[in-house]
Amino acid sequence: MPDRRELALLLRRLTVELDAVGQRFAELHGLGRTDVRALVAVMDAARRGDAVTAGSLGAAVELSSASVTALLDRLERAGHLRRVRDAEDRRRVVLEMSDAAMAAGAEFFGGLQRDLVAAMAAYSDAELDVVRRFLEDMTGVVARHARGS
Repeated sequence: MPDRRELALLLRRLTVELDAVGQRFAELHGLGRTDVRALVAVMDAARRGDAVTAGSLGAAVELSSASVTALLDRLERAGHLRRVRDAEDRRRVVLEMSDAAMAAGAEFFGGLQRDLVAAMAAYSDAELDVVRRFLEDMTGVVARHARGS
């Protein structure tokens, strides 16, 4: 039977290592931690087919509307994000990653993604289903703690 405390420690170690990778990316591109969180939120939403507004981004990264405005201004000036009118509702402004930001992310994280997928080849589909459930559950727990819930 696995030692659950050891698994929790391994999960913490993984998050520390992933944070270090994200920090290295941030430093290479002159970004702050919140900048990277915002870009990941926009990228993940795009991958799901969801539109991101300033308000929804603020909720995702837990910033006030004034702080979100400063964040968006900074990311737009740096060429990482752009504000565009929503095609379905021209009154609404949505956020999109720039092609340059997508390319920088792909260049930096592409090797990690390939190595992670290659490491998963040793696991069966059933095992990966369990890992997915585990990661989703653990992410939920960490997110609740991060928000003080």
